[in-house]
Amino acid sequence: MIVCFDIGGTTVKGAVAHAVDNIRPFPRRPTPASDFAAFVAALKSVMAEAGGTPQCVAISIAGIVDPETQRAVVANVPCINGRRLQADLEDALGMSVLIANDADCCVLAEAGIGAGRGHRIVFGVILGTGVGGGLVIDGKLINSHGGFAGEWGHGPVAATRAGHPPVELPRFACGCGQIGCVDAVCSARGMEKLHVELSGQSLSSEQITQAWIAGDSAAARTIDVYLDILSGPLALVANVTGATIIPVGGGLSNCGPLIGALDEAVRSRILRRINRPLVVQALCQVEPGLVGAAVLGFASLEQSTSGGRGNGASANR
Repeated sequence: MIVCFDIGGTTVKGAVAHAVDNIRPFPRRPTPASDFAAFVAALKSVMAEAGGTPQCVAISIAGIVDPETQRAVVANVPCINGRRLQADLEDALGMSVLIANDADCCVLAEAGIGAGRGHRIVFGVILGTGVGGGLVIDGKLINSHGGFAGEWGHGPVAATRAGHPPVELPRFACGCGQIGCVDAVCSARGMEKLHVELSGQSLSSEQITQAWIAGDSAAARTIDVYLDILSGPLALVANVTGATIIPVGGGLSNCGPLIGALDEAVRSRILRRINRPLVVQALCQVEPGLVGAAVLGFASLEQSTSGGRGNGASANR
């Protein structure tokens, strides 16, 4: 038995897991974002509710762990930002702690029991508030000790001329500090900025996709440009990693026609010819952070039992 956590800036989600397909969530608790002692107490309260002594604790965080310093970078939870989080929590909780980025946990969930099951190389994508991702090879995160692997949404590579026919676009500023990132134009908020740029209309991403499906010409133009910008970098990721399946999670993944259109666009741009879907909707839509943390925890226990080395620290988007 292990205890899993999915920790965000406002909520701590906890669960007891007896297997990756046997996870029992507990009521959510507010995240004590500015008080580390209270933060530890919140984790302990979940562990007490689980009963018994867990074999380890596995945590999904909305941040990363620097692989060189082992310090966490978690902007929305100040009390753990900058800490050697794994070591500090192991001291506080008295047991082994595993930490992974939330996007990586989503990919682990898909590779373990979701759309990526049976595939050796799985690149998972998040299309939501941000554009993120993670890479799992042979069931293991490529960045199991922390770092920035999978951050395909950042870097100044977004096209400034896209669509059919092409339209000239500005280089949108990104929250990471760079200009021209895929995240800045292809996240949910990025789609909204793109729609304002192309049509002058201020709509939510949900309204844009719904209007597109209903046949609205302005929304169709936005989605055409959006897919042109997004599919090129994702096709490059597919070529570089050799991924044979790309599950997509996040809010935009709820629009099936959008993911279907993205799949067609990506497959037309990769070197390998694939006559089946490559980019697909993620199957683990319910608490993927907790499921991924459970996959991480049980994989580490299995490796320890067999004499291998556990996954250790954490991974990142």
